[in-house]
Amino acid sequence: MAAAALPERVRITGGGPLRGELSTPGDKSISHRALILGALADGWSELRGLSDGEDVERTEAAVAALGAEVTVEADGTRRVRGGRHRLQAAAAIDCGNSGTTLRLLAGVVAGLTGATQLSGDDSLSARPMDRIALPLRAMGASVTGRGERCLPPIVIEGGPLRGIEWTPSVASAQVKSCVLLAGLDADGQTTLRERVATRAHTEEMLAEAGADIDVEPDGPGRVIRLRPSVLRPLNLAVPGDPSQAAFWVVAACILPDSRVTVRNVYVGPERIGYLRVLERMGAAISIRPTGPRVADLTAEHATLVGTDVEAAEIPSLDEVPILAVAAMLAHGSTRFREVGELRLKESDRLSGVLSMVTGFGGSAEAHGDTLAVEGLGPNGRPATGSFHSDGDHRLAMAATVLALAAPGTSMVGGFDSVATSYPAFLADLESLAHRAVAVDAAGGS
Repeated sequence: MAAAALPERVRITGGGPLRGELSTPGDKSISHRALILGALADGWSELRGLSDGEDVERTEAAVAALGAEVTVEADGTRRVRGGRHRLQAAAAIDCGNSGTTLRLLAGVVAGLTGATQLSGDDSLSARPMDRIALPLRAMGASVTGRGERCLPPIVIEGGPLRGIEWTPSVASAQVKSCVLLAGLDADGQTTLRERVATRAHTEEMLAEAGADIDVEPDGPGRVIRLRPSVLRPLNLAVPGDPSQAAFWVVAACILPDSRVTVRNVYVGPERIGYLRVLERMGAAISIRPTGPRVADLTAEHATLVGTDVEAAEIPSLDEVPILAVAAMLAHGSTRFREVGELRLKESDRLSGVLSMVTGFGGSAEAHGDTLAVEGLGPNGRPATGSFHSDGDHRLAMAATVLALAAPGTSMVGGFDSVATSYPAFLADLESLAHRAVAVDAAGGS
């Protein structure tokens, strides 16, 4: 599923509302897990509506490298023939920019006899993997990487594993998923305790595939217990990605006379904290359920006010960049607390958000792990700006939305990174704007 090439820099012409409806790509988190569980399950899994971004393409290539059979139907449906007996260690797997691919795959290869090297691009190579190395070592695998933080490329010598009880030091669905995937074939029970509940896709999908798993709430977190399990194939239609929907929801909130509906969005509780934040800020958002944990989201322009945002409201922190855009167009200050983990994403997103806000004439500062954004007020508009995303897809899309609110033409660099998650972003933007909005800064349309 080759993703469309996108320009490195785009010029964005601001002004005018967004009106209409669209569907975002299939949820990226669910897509990664669907391919991996399909590779582990005995038989053929049928997966419809997978994300078409490069990150999920990396996971598809990775499970094929491990021995799963992947076929593509004319409508884009993936059929995956898996089973643990089919899988074997691979000499080297390139995960590109995808931390999800690397961390989840680590849990799989830890149980396969032999050595597998997991590598990535320059951005991924700077992201610490000690948080997965520690539990995998405790389960009996050998994990080596660069330096004390176990930076990629990492080499995992797999083999028979034992179940453990583990409490991750940070709220991370990727770390949780790594441990659970390793625990599927471990000797004994694997117990994982979350201090703060993170997105529950792995637990939900393991249960759907017949795993011997139970989950119980534990204050603001949960306890997950998994016994060795043989998985049955999945038959899955992937709903739309709520993190991608966030860009259109915020755009509708800040652009006068806008009204946007995003169809078929996954609305599990750990994934829609950003909607609760926006509602607290005064946003006009309706959520119309269309199925289990799936809904249509409709947002329209409203006057926003600043608020305080706790990291536990958005455990992944993925929506902080676009919420910072909403904060910049609000009245008063917004503070994002305990968001230091932003420094360890695809880029240093904390610094990136500061550069984005100030680059468009706003005011923002960081004190320790708190990010503060000063709003321009209900009648304020950002200045025409220039920003480079440093290869971070979420910053590039957030800056594009901010540029829509600015007069004239703004420049967004590092835009090609958007291909990792949302290749059709510009096409969807222009369908909602009903006009030409973006031009390749190199000269092409």
